[in-house]
Amino acid sequence: MNQTLTGIAAAAPAIAMIGFFACLIGGGYLLVTGRQRKRGALLLVMAVVLLGNVFVWTM
Repeated sequence: MNQTLTGIAAAAPAIAMIGFFACLIGGGYLLVTGRQRKRGALLLVMAVVLLGNVFVWTM
């Protein structure tokens, strides 16, 4: 990671990973219980996008 990042820019990948796990758990729960399957699938897509963003930021 670039050493010139400070403040929120340095914390952004960690915050995004917390969001990734929250979306992953929430989306999985909605799909497993059968409630609001479309929203569950969208949460899983959002989790994948967040993970991709973290990979790009850390390269």
